[in-house]
Amino acid sequence: MLKYPCLVLDHDDTVVQSEKTIGYPFFCQILSQYRPGSFISFQDYVRDCHNYGFADMCRQNWQFTEQELVDEYRGWMEYVRTHIPAPFPGIGTIIRRQKEAGGLICVVSHSSIENITRDYNVHFGIQPDAIYGWDLPEHQRKPNPYPLLDIMERYHLSPKEMLVVDDMKLAWMMARPLNVPIAFAGWGKVEFPDLSQEMCQLCDYSFDSTEKLEKYLFE
Repeated sequence: MLKYPCLVLDHDDTVVQSEKTIGYPFFCQILSQYRPGSFISFQDYVRDCHNYGFADMCRQNWQFTEQELVDEYRGWMEYVRTHIPAPFPGIGTIIRRQKEAGGLICVVSHSSIENITRDYNVHFGIQPDAIYGWDLPEHQRKPNPYPLLDIMERYHLSPKEMLVVDDMKLAWMMARPLNVPIAFAGWGKVEFPDLSQEMCQLCDYSFDSTEKLEKYLFE
């Protein structure tokens, strides 16, 4: 019997290694285009996305207009079509074991459905049961609890039958009001001990490797 009938997985820097290789380089291009002469370090980019979320970071730090956010998203979609991030070692085993045991894999992410389905197809040869991505209206995206509420209604699950696995604080903000347990995907934040410490304190569980999460879930 599965410990959690439903795993709710983040995508970027939980399943795939994309922040350093895709998200940050593309944002530097956008920043030089929209705000010439501006610069943000990788460390500040990660911390601001962690604290505010990407869209609010753009609004607060760089005063992006809503049209600029739309244009950024379109450019990002074109960029990621030719840049496929590698998965974290071991995460595919967790996904396959969950599915083979009859469990659900739901993805709640700030990536788009197109990117997520491609990455799952390329790396794992399977598809998630449900995806709640950037394609949703902003008021329904993480950290709004809507994705978890919809999963519970769709699959007739209680909060304790789900486990959110994520590397960002926005996921904790989404899960906490519903009492859905959350595990910190610490393997995605090894370069940021301060953020890792914060997440370890906030989350119900913390794992610094995919192997440790696999052991917790299935052994």
